[in-house]
Amino acid sequence: MSDKRRAEIEAKRAKLAELRKARADRQRAETERRQTEPGPSSGARRDVDDLVNQLVGSRSGLDTGGELTPSSSLPNTPPRPSTNLLYGSTLSPSGRVSRQSDVGSDRDRVSMGTTMVGMMEHVDRVLTPRFIPDLIDVEQELFELPQRERVIYNKEVQTTAIETETPQVSEDEIRQQIMRERELEAERIAQDKELEEESVQLEKEIEQEIRELTEEERSHILSAPEFLDFVEQSSKILQRALNDGYDYIRDYTIGTEANGDDSEGKRVKRICTFYDERYGKNRSITDIDWSPKYPELSVASYNKNPAALNEPDGIVAVWNLHLLDRPEFVFHSQSDVLSVTFSPFHSNLVFGGTYSGQILLWDTRSKHLPVLKTPLSAAGHTHPVYAMQMVGTQNAHNLITSSTDGTVCSWLVDMLARPQETLELIHAGHNKTGEVAITTLDFPDNETTTFWVGTEEGNIYQANRYDRAGAKAGLNQYDIYKGHAGPVMGLHFHPLVGPVDFSDLFLTASVDWTVKLWRAKSLAKPSTAAHAISPIYSFDEADDYVYDVKWHPAHPALFGTVDGSGRFDVWNLNTDTEVPVVSTNVVSGRAINKLQWDRKDGRRAALGGSDGKLYVYDIGDMALPRESEWTDLQKTVAGFIGGAQSNGVVDGDATRIVAGR
Repeated sequence: MSDKRRAEIEAKRAKLAELRKARADRQRAETERRQTEPGPSSGARRDVDDLVNQLVGSRSGLDTGGELTPSSSLPNTPPRPSTNLLYGSTLSPSGRVSRQSDVGSDRDRVSMGTTMVGMMEHVDRVLTPRFIPDLIDVEQELFELPQRERVIYNKEVQTTAIETETPQVSEDEIRQQIMRERELEAERIAQDKELEEESVQLEKEIEQEIRELTEEERSHILSAPEFLDFVEQSSKILQRALNDGYDYIRDYTIGTEANGDDSEGKRVKRICTFYDERYGKNRSITDIDWSPKYPELSVASYNKNPAALNEPDGIVAVWNLHLLDRPEFVFHSQSDVLSVTFSPFHSNLVFGGTYSGQILLWDTRSKHLPVLKTPLSAAGHTHPVYAMQMVGTQNAHNLITSSTDGTVCSWLVDMLARPQETLELIHAGHNKTGEVAITTLDFPDNETTTFWVGTEEGNIYQANRYDRAGAKAGLNQYDIYKGHAGPVMGLHFHPLVGPVDFSDLFLTASVDWTVKLWRAKSLAKPSTAAHAISPIYSFDEADDYVYDVKWHPAHPALFGTVDGSGRFDVWNLNTDTEVPVVSTNVVSGRAINKLQWDRKDGRRAALGGSDGKLYVYDIGDMALPRESEWTDLQKTVAGFIGGAQSNGVVDGDATRIVAGR
């Protein structure tokens, strides 16, 4: 649901809440009104009562010639003695009532009537209690007036007289007020009905918006590319955070790790294992590489899964040390991917060589399929590509690939339609065919023209991309590095690092269960006749095929090997040349096919297994060289060469020792 649609639903819900609140307030007010006003005409009657109380309260006393006659029925009137004016009584000036004879009773009544009339004339005056001094009784003869109608004034008469003066509320006004109330009630009922209808409509709209999806709608959403991309990216972020390997309960008082191989303070610890059942089942890792830009990224290539006919034959997976359960990227190929490498000059490009001979280019910014690939034609490779390497600089670099038919091609990164150069490595003295079946290839550091190749027959050859002084382009026919009795599976030159240049030393691994150390013949003195070059030392400790060997990128005397028994060995030539300093059994019963040190500091080693799993190990402090390691290695190599000379297996040209730079 989009943010806009969610905002609309929230607005409708708010409006519905307001309508319900208004209806509840109206009903509560109506209930209170009915409780306070039981009858339909009570409003009019209450108005009349208020008017009467006001008028009665304003007439709390009557004034007749300075005399006060309070009424006990009026509110807020101070209690004072009062005398009822009865028939046959007279009201004296002092306020006392004197009994008169029957003859004077009429005059009394006239006098009382006159006094009351005066009191009625001054009814609008509000009298307040005041001090009345004592008066002297005086008898005075009253004039006889005509007898009038007998009138008796008391509290009830006064009240009745006052009520007659109060404005009366007519029946018509009450009837009109009742009609108005009925109209207001009908209007309120209509408003409540309208609010109820609107509330029902809003509830229906909200229910329509958040209704339960059908299976078809749900499957359509789950299969949408936008939804899949969102889940893919967001779940990667969550898994990276969850896979944080920091040990929050680590005991720093313990000096060594429990899980690892200890040998004289040197340890090898497994960091993680990369495996995904979906992609790695029934597959083997054929090659691995570390990203030159991001030290946590590594790439592995896989061959086909014979049990899954609908899956792509080749797979390339980019793994992240912070994302253990699944690969960061997965790329597909129509053929088994036998070699893979990150571009050192483009952090998002990955190259792969396939069994069919195609060179593929994947981009991490794109989907699973390659963005560029070479054609299946005679202009490129038509045989399996087991080796590739990127050489050159940031502004001028090429991808060098080799196949088992002896073809070496040079490619421009942005143009794979046709190779820039094609070189056929042919050896005239080959027993069966002139082709050289290349299984591995490597360039020395700072070298872009001359390279060495290992072959299926077990020999190593030197070749040139271009004609150079004293040597032609192609295979060097005269210098043959012989020493292995089986196909050469790994070849690696010593890195150009440290104060001493050992870049002419290289190691080879073979299926003959041995690892051999060689010194490359000087390019300044090319041979003019065929002769064999022997290794200066052989490491025969392995109990199975040795599938790969790599010099350490920082330590001059350190290198690692992996073999068919699932063992990972770390050698230090300055410590021991007979046995490895650390030997770790990575997996039982399965081979380890490839080894690659990380490019940053060489603390981590990535190991590719035939079980489809990528193992990452940490060698700890062994990766930190001492300052004397280079001079110690010079002495060690000199001892190798001296021993080889005494056995007569090394010619004079191979005995040179490279001094410091």
